[in-house]
Amino acid sequence: MAARDLQERIKKLIIDRRLASGAPLPTEPELMEYLGASRNSVREALKALQAMGIVEIRHGFGTYVGPMSLAPMIEGLAFRTVAGHYRGEDSLLQLLELREAVETGLVSRLAGRIPDADLVELDGLVDRMDEEAARGAGLAETDRAFHATLYRGLDNVLLSEVLEAFWDAFHRVRTDLGGEPQDPKVTCRQHREILDAVRSGDSPRAEEAIREHFGNIRARLSTTAPRSPHTRHNERV
Repeated sequence: MAARDLQERIKKLIIDRRLASGAPLPTEPELMEYLGASRNSVREALKALQAMGIVEIRHGFGTYVGPMSLAPMIEGLAFRTVAGHYRGEDSLLQLLELREAVETGLVSRLAGRIPDADLVELDGLVDRMDEEAARGAGLAETDRAFHATLYRGLDNVLLSEVLEAFWDAFHRVRTDLGGEPQDPKVTCRQHREILDAVRSGDSPRAEEAIREHFGNIRARLSTTAPRSPHTRHNERV
């Protein structure tokens, strides 16, 4: 039996038996009998599934359903993006455009519907950005928290993980961008505009605010030439 077929049958077993993350899989001899495959074939299939985060092999204890995280996707997305960039492709710009499209589509659904508690938290985050900008500190982590809080009201765990995947992949493969860095005070103003728009329930204004937020980064990526993969990266956007 082909290795791919074994992997698919083990995945089907997990689904059919409704096994949750952390649940034990059948023992190796049981899997050999169930799949009609050799020990080596079963082990190779499990190793492949472990690399995808679908199963977790605990030596001396057995095999368990994995965490089902998006970590493998993040790794693959980051590698594909940076590899493409160093081949002269505009993969970083493509990734940014994908994230922008997702957020633009989502923010219109949120306008006028964000819970009061989240609005208070978002106000606090923008105030923190103002303080960080005034003292010359980086805004990246506060920026990240703002976007996570903004979409939290949709109560979609998968969506939150996907947005985190986009963020992590982009920042892990960021390069020294061309053009002038955006004034932190402008970044603060853009986030205040996003917040004011969603608070007032103005969907078109909220979408435009998101586009403006990404505009400076998009323009700088459009003029950035690939650099040596050994270059140190110090800037977050």
